[in-house]
Amino acid sequence: MIVSTPGRICLFGEHQDYLGLPVIAAAISKRIQMKGQFRADKKVRFSLPDVQAVEEFDLDFPLEYTKERDYFKSVCNVLHRNGYALGKGLEIEVKGNIPINSGTSSSSAMVVSWVKFLSEMYQMHLSQKEVGEITYEAEVLEFTEPGGMMDQYSTAVGNVIFLQSRPKISIETYARELGTFVLGDSLEAKDTLKILAHVKFGMLSGLDKIKKINPSFDLEKASLEDCLPYQSSINEAEWILLQANISDRDILLEAKAMFEGKQTWSDEKLGDLLNQHQLNLREHKKISTSKIDRMIQASLEAGALGAKINGSGGGGCMFAYVPNNPEKVVAAIEKEGGKAYIIRVDEGTKVEKESLFY
Repeated sequence: MIVSTPGRICLFGEHQDYLGLPVIAAAISKRIQMKGQFRADKKVRFSLPDVQAVEEFDLDFPLEYTKERDYFKSVCNVLHRNGYALGKGLEIEVKGNIPINSGTSSSSAMVVSWVKFLSEMYQMHLSQKEVGEITYEAEVLEFTEPGGMMDQYSTAVGNVIFLQSRPKISIETYARELGTFVLGDSLEAKDTLKILAHVKFGMLSGLDKIKKINPSFDLEKASLEDCLPYQSSINEAEWILLQANISDRDILLEAKAMFEGKQTWSDEKLGDLLNQHQLNLREHKKISTSKIDRMIQASLEAGALGAKINGSGGGGCMFAYVPNNPEKVVAAIEKEGGKAYIIRVDEGTKVEKESLFY
């Protein structure tokens, strides 16, 4: 059995899903693959040649976690609690070409692949959305992690999705042909927790103060004008984050209207909205780095219509929207010391007829 799952980029709504705001994300043509078969015993053994690692455990439930983010086991526990019987061991090889720890969801893509692999081997008949749900449960809820749900759903469902988590989870898929993007890995390690401390917890503390004054305050509906009465009740950093989040929310809604055909489609307009989003991420949320800023600037000068940092920030990747002739942008990013990949929007988790990697 062979299954594969894409990585993802966040087009709009970066640093917003954990605030209960929607996101627009795109699955990309860099994938992680799991290939394997049943064993005669109850042992599950993963071989991960890309990172020179081997992981194994026995299927004795409940499985005990022996490290942080013990996702291979947490998936088994979640499925077991949901009534699926996992009795036979498995021998699995994991390979992929999604850049690791760089904001393109290699981790979620791997966990989605594991859920999909088990679903196929044990004939659970889980839909792509259900695969995303179980992955979210196993990755985030099981370990009370700080993430939203964009990574799990966008890699499972694939293509371009609009994901709303309130009042309940709803997903729309957009089938528009976008042409090419260029993904640029800065090769700088991300410091997610440091970034979240400022961007996430700074914003949540400001919202907390506002809700003490007005419990019915709703970030999804409030205009900047609605927020003015609260400016004196929150500190300067919180006020800057609040303005940036309202602006980013509105940028996403403009993009959504184009994806849904309610506004005339324009590649240039999409690029412009990405640039506006990046301005907020760089100037107000301060998640960019000087190297990524240079890679973005070089991309725009080489003909990209828009570009932004991708993922939690403080390092990792950026991407540029270049529907045609992306090679110039690849050269520009590499000249700034990044590693560049031409990518397209791709489909979600699926069974493969033959191996993608040898």
